[in-house]
Amino acid sequence: MTVPSPARWVAPVAAGPVSGVVAVPGSKSLTNRALILAAQATAPSTVVAPLRSRDTALMVAGLRALGVAVDDTATDWLVRPAPLHGPAAIDCGLAGTVMRFLPPLAATGHGEITVDGDPEARRRPMGTVLAALRALGADIDGDALPFVLRGTGSLAGGTVTIDASASSQFVSGLLLAAPSFDRGVTVHHDGKPVPSLPHIEMTVQNLRSVGVVVDDSEPNTWRVEPGPVQPWTLPIEPDLSNATPFLAAAAVTGGAVTVPYWPAVTTQPGDAFREIAERFGCTVRLDAAGLTVIGPDRLAGIDIDLHDVGELTPTVAAVAVLADGPSHLRGIGHLRGHETDRLAALEHDIRALGGAVTTDADSIHIEPADLHGGDWLAYADHRMATAGAIVGLRVPGVGVDDIASTSKTLPGFSAMWTALLAGSAVDSGAATDGVLHRANL
Repeated sequence: MTVPSPARWVAPVAAGPVSGVVAVPGSKSLTNRALILAAQATAPSTVVAPLRSRDTALMVAGLRALGVAVDDTATDWLVRPAPLHGPAAIDCGLAGTVMRFLPPLAATGHGEITVDGDPEARRRPMGTVLAALRALGADIDGDALPFVLRGTGSLAGGTVTIDASASSQFVSGLLLAAPSFDRGVTVHHDGKPVPSLPHIEMTVQNLRSVGVVVDDSEPNTWRVEPGPVQPWTLPIEPDLSNATPFLAAAAVTGGAVTVPYWPAVTTQPGDAFREIAERFGCTVRLDAAGLTVIGPDRLAGIDIDLHDVGELTPTVAAVAVLADGPSHLRGIGHLRGHETDRLAALEHDIRALGGAVTTDADSIHIEPADLHGGDWLAYADHRMATAGAIVGLRVPGVGVDDIASTSKTLPGFSAMWTALLAGSAVDSGAATDGVLHRANL
């Protein structure tokens, strides 16, 4: 018998097909990239419709600790660059974009800077980034969180070879700070294929949007020239990966959910859910209203390589558990180094509900099974928490132990979820002004 804990959130069961319109807030990936680039700009920047969440709040706090002025009191945020300096203490929380993006920029500042994060963050790979920074001229004590960086006011930069097969963020962090390196940077990747390549493409596009010269014409090599960074001007797109649990709700219940303001062209990995939903048997439509997913009567199993869009794995696995046929999710071994070991976490949680699942070094294999209620552990991982909510739409009694972990990138998730099931048009408090503002752009 499962004993409820005070924090346990019992996922609501759908009484029928789930239908509605869900406006999601801005992209975390784009917001934190915009903040890093705005901190290096030649003049103040206005970041339009950013995401307000724990990950972005940690980035703002880290930049402020280094001397950058960020006014986040209004819907749009004003960033005033300034010379970076210590002494400073940076809290990364569990945010990969903070722990991998901010240290390369901080290394161009002056003074002693201490970087730490949540206990879970101390287990996340950081050695590649820190070794690369040392090779580029940085003085750093430590090979993981916590570590101490001693800046001299500049960083030589140059050429470095790394193995980025564990995370694309290793590359992006170096590229984003490279305009402030004396010689820019050339990053060579040597190892297994880099996961989540769309995130590096996003980084390259963002750099070019502020006038930085980037050469990515050679496979596994990226060159960023030093030089001025123009102020950030692009509005932040809605977070497409955060939208996928709501679209998945339509998929698993035979409903219809629309996410407005879905971009026609984007580098966000979440856009891949369009094709994934179709492979499950959904009808997918992108038009002026946004992206609409209409669920089928019966979900088909899928065999798919998610290497480039690994962050979608918890959502895809939650749908696959409810499919009528077997599913094989491949190319995702790098997820063992995310907020938690997502492959092991998914295997544990699916088994706890009676599911038939196995994992190997690089894949998850799911067979149809009769499921029952039970505890779904989030492991302080926002995407694990939302996956439990999806499964709970059709399996009564699924209790997510830490639904509050969704505040990492989507504050107010549980309220948005409940409103969708109640048949309301859904917006989050963090997204309201941003979504309305986008409509006027």
